[in-house]
Amino acid sequence: MRRLGRAVIFAICGFLLCAVISYILVLHYSPRHDRELEAAMTSFFFFGPVGAGVAFAVGLLC
Repeated sequence: MRRLGRAVIFAICGFLLCAVISYILVLHYSPRHDRELEAAMTSFFFFGPVGAGVAFAVGLLC
């Protein structure tokens, strides 16, 4: 139970960290005219869940 709780906390932190970092990177390097929308959607719906999944797995293994 303790490992699962730690994994959930890792997943939340991983989601937030990856979403913020990817938002900044996409906003800075995207050549499109609607950078803000692309950065928000990509970071929240793709990079955030990927980071949460990786962090959850790391939290379970630690």
